[in-house]
Amino acid sequence: MSNSNLKNKWVIITGASSGFGEAAARLFAAHGARLILGARREDRLKNVTEACIKAGAPAAIFHRLDVSQKASVDAFSAWVAGRTPTVDFLINNAGGAHGMEPVELGRDEDWEAMLQINVMSVLRMCRAFIPVLKKTPGSMIINIGSIAARVPYANGAAYCAAKAGELAITKALRLELNGTGVRVGTIDPGMAETEFSMVRFKGDAEKSAKVYAGVEPLTAEDVAEAMLWVASRPPHVNIDEIVMKCTDQAEIYKTHRRSN
Repeated sequence: MSNSNLKNKWVIITGASSGFGEAAARLFAAHGARLILGARREDRLKNVTEACIKAGAPAAIFHRLDVSQKASVDAFSAWVAGRTPTVDFLINNAGGAHGMEPVELGRDEDWEAMLQINVMSVLRMCRAFIPVLKKTPGSMIINIGSIAARVPYANGAAYCAAKAGELAITKALRLELNGTGVRVGTIDPGMAETEFSMVRFKGDAEKSAKVYAGVEPLTAEDVAEAMLWVASRPPHVNIDEIVMKCTDQAEIYKTHRRSN
């Protein structure tokens, strides 16, 4: 059933070529939203866009977007401005981890990549689209964070710092935009099986599989449903923060694993 609060609303989703972003795009499409999708992998982005049209989106368009690069964000925002004067939702989903070494063995290129894609990207996208969001009553920024923002863990210093930065940005925006009608919130998932671990471990499938061994983790669709619920609240309701974990994960350090 289509959600009337989302029908024909323009929704920007970054990192929409896979994982949470792809699942959100398909779900929002099924509820009648108009989609503006961005990601680096244009071939996959094209396929997701076509799937969204088939799922019921009245409109779905895409453009290459590398949120780690200012020029790419600027080009994307200019392209969006040429296609719609309004934006109802900005979902800053693009993010990720690179490497899992202790600080003494860390690499600058990994640290810089994580800060760019998790922190600078949110700042850039918000700077680009807040003026547009202000024109639409009930608009919203939804940032996709992580429980790593709240509980640091060994060998994840840079990623935890980056996600803590995203959470701080969300809280600051909530204060800055109070009174404008623009809502701001964050969804912070725990263990979820997407391409996340494959990227973190640089394509090492064995290491990636061990992360989820014996656990029933969250799926991309689970997180997408949370996004949909947050976005579909009436304009006077702002969901500030959601922390969601699979049942097997009580905390980052406390995970139940089955032996078979």
